[in-house]
Amino acid sequence: MDVDTVRDRATAFCAALDAGDVEAATQHLSPELQRNLGEVLALLPLPTNESTVESVERGGSGFNVVLRLLGETDEVELQTRWKDRDGEPTLVEASHLSRTQQ
Repeated sequence: MDVDTVRDRATAFCAALDAGDVEAATQHLSPELQRNLGEVLALLPLPTNESTVESVERGGSGFNVVLRLLGETDEVELQTRWKDRDGEPTLVEASHLSRTQQ
């Protein structure tokens, strides 16, 4: 697992959100996050209009990825943590860095 692979997976997660395909987006989440899907979705400004990967940095045993999610009424910066699960980068943690009402 390297920076480019993690960036590609995070970009695919953002693309699924922008397409309104929550089911495809959840495929990037760990089983633990999938079991607590409501809590994860509450962090997101759904529907999103534009989502971007702001940064990807190696940190410990995984990668820290900052996502910027632009919704209809607010903008969210989300700190996410990705780890290798069965050979694939998988989103294992998510929390707000910032939220701005538009």
